[in-house]
Amino acid sequence: MNEGKRKIRMEKKNIDWGNLGFGYIQTDKRYVSNFKDGAWDEGTLTDDANIVLNECAGVLQYAQTIFEGLKAYTTEEGRIVTFRPDLNGERMENSARRLEMPVFPKERFVEAVTKAVAANAAYVPPFGSGATLYVRPYMFGSNPVIGVKPADEYQFRILTTPVGPYFKGGVKPLTICVSDFDRAAPHGTGHIKAGLNYAMSLHAIMEAHRAGFDENMYLDPATRTKVEETGGANFLFVTKDKKVVIPKSESILPSITRRSLMVVAKDYLGLEVEEREVLLEEVKDFAECGLCGTAAVISPVGKIVDHEREICLPSGMSEMGEVTKKLYDTLTGIQMGRIEAPEGWIHVIE
Repeated sequence: MNEGKRKIRMEKKNIDWGNLGFGYIQTDKRYVSNFKDGAWDEGTLTDDANIVLNECAGVLQYAQTIFEGLKAYTTEEGRIVTFRPDLNGERMENSARRLEMPVFPKERFVEAVTKAVAANAAYVPPFGSGATLYVRPYMFGSNPVIGVKPADEYQFRILTTPVGPYFKGGVKPLTICVSDFDRAAPHGTGHIKAGLNYAMSLHAIMEAHRAGFDENMYLDPATRTKVEETGGANFLFVTKDKKVVIPKSESILPSITRRSLMVVAKDYLGLEVEEREVLLEEVKDFAECGLCGTAAVISPVGKIVDHEREICLPSGMSEMGEVTKKLYDTLTGIQMGRIEAPEGWIHVIE
């Protein structure tokens, strides 16, 4: 038996994989690297899940923090893999530059993800369980900052936690509302994965939930006529003649799932794909709508409520539309090793 197979067959933790929710479970190891005096240290794995900060730390005073999200999972062949972690590393580099934080190079990012997942291999759910190991890299300003300026010292960390399917009991089409709030300002930080963007969305999503909706549809902040995204996922539309349409905007977060689905649509399913501005007035003419992101891959949307007006997608309120389902099945098939992946998409941990 080779070394890789021996590692994969290490004893798993005693967890009820089939009944996991989407929440935090502390794992054995996490990766930590500190930036001080203009350089990152070599980084290490630690058992300690706690962070000790000065009361005046930059992250606490001025929200100088960024993060990423990806998954590790067991393929049909028994390998532990992650999906396109280089793109997460690249996006984190861009987020860091925008918030005047030091760049943690994407090559080191992928190496750190590999180490964190390998160290917690016992928490990677088995194939067929529907569960995955969620991987959360993040970075924050760690030294005391009282004047409004970037911190001088930073910490980069990666935590992992096993999670169940984002939607327990199967995927059901969502009902969403057009929000009166703006997710991002023109020329702001909507295109990066900064914690402050998500803090701003919390009130809006809670208001939506209190009104009986699953999510918000945010419009462009300048004209409020174009579809942007939700608080945590990108939109994907399908026309009645099966063309895939992706909203384009400078303030949309460049979702790795969305970018991958565009390739799947074109190269695997032979569909026409169009990335362009999408007017809210067009939405009623689409056949299908989905929300794409790391957690759920694609979540179908059944109804969009624009104040007094209801837009019902012809694909129905009971299941995924035909094209959305094919996209979902193909991408998850690639991730799980059932379908051959494009070069470089699957990063093998062990």
